[in-house]
Order: sequence, then structure tokens, then C-alpha cells
Amino acid sequence: MGPSTWHPVAEHLTAAGHQVRVPSLLDVGTGGPPFWPRTVGAVRDGLRQVPPSRPVVLVAHSNAGLFLPAIRSGLDHPVTGSVFVDAALPARVGQTPVAPPELLEFLRPMAVDGRLPRWTDWWDEADVAPMFPDPEMRRTVVEEQPTLPLSYYEQHIPVPDGWDDHPCAYLLFGPPYDELASEARERGWRVAHLPGAHLHQLVDPAGTARHLIELAATT
Repeated sequence: MGPSTWHPVAEHLTAAGHQVRVPSLLDVGTGGPPFWPRTVGAVRDGLRQVPPSRPVVLVAHSNAGLFLPAIRSGLDHPVTGSVFVDAALPARVGQTPVAPPELLEFLRPMAVDGRLPRWTDWWDEADVAPMFPDPEMRRTVVEEQPTLPLSYYEQHIPVPDGWDDHPCAYLLFGPPYDELASEARERGWRVAHLPGAHLHQLVDPAGTARHLIELAATT
């Protein structure tokens, strides 16, 4: 997804006095594998105007959660907390596959010349429509989406040792991420629940911002 999915939350956080950066990950699927270094580079670029000595809290949504250990390892800034929002969890050690076998089996028939349709085109209209607060926001988000190569989902992301030596937390919107929220709780992380669909930060940006502030304060 593009950065527009988090701009409303960023506006609420900024209004509350926080400094916020929303890096764009739209180009991480360009070129060939490995793709994960481009993700790290995109976040580094997004923080370029922030002094390296200033601590940051990382917030990762959905698939971006898998990249957080590599991002954390690749930053010059001290990371004082990480919050996973309705996100996939990286492995504790070793490598993390971007897609499990059952997801790859679902995706492969969709690929045309090795490239997948936009994420919102993967699902039925009944699943997609409730994720958006209005048609205008939906149009903005849908038109911004990249079409990723299938090989993006076939990659494995390295998990640096000790990546989670700082406080982590999890914000759950709803199924199927409830199982991952339970795993986060098992890892000793604080878990909060703001009921909604997978893009609930668009529907309730104020509530999402409030939860992020609370989770960041306790990380």
C-alpha cells in the first residue's frame, strides 16, 4: 500500500505534538530481487531530515512488519520502540519468508508475466469496500497502489540477532491478525485492540493515533 493509507493518522499525531514521517514504499518492488534492501533504503531516506541522534519509534502495518528487523538494523537512529499494526510478525531469528506456501499458492495463478494485480484486486468487493471510509479515499489509495512482482513474495528477509532487544507492541484491528496478536502477547509484548477491518487507520485515524501514542509511551 502507499503512504496515503497513513497520512490521516500522521495528521492526528502531528496535531498532538509528535514529529512524524511516513516513508513511501511504493518503489520497493522495482528491479529484481532481493527487494528487502530497498525497503530499508526507503525508510532511511524518509528519515534523512531527522538528526541521527534523535530516537524514533517504528510503526509497521501489515506486510511491512516482516521488514521491521532489517529496517531497525539498517537505521542510524536509535530505535526506542516498535509498534506492529495489524501486521505480520517476523521470525525471532534466521529468515522470514514474505509469503507462506498457502499464500503463494493463492497468488501464483493471478500473476501475468510475473507481475501481480494491485492488492485490492485480490479480494472480493464485499471484503474491500468496508475498508474505506468513503469513495474518494478509496480512489486515492487504489490508484496509488503498485503492482508487485510475484518474486517479491518469494523472497526471504534476514532477521538480525537481537532485533527485538527494545520494547515492542502490537495493535490489532481484527481477524485474521488476532492469531498474530496472540503470538505477540506470547512474546511478552503489550497488545491493544481497536476493532475494525485491515485498513481501519483510514476509518478511525484519531483512534489509531491515540492507541499508537499509548503503546509508544509504554514501549
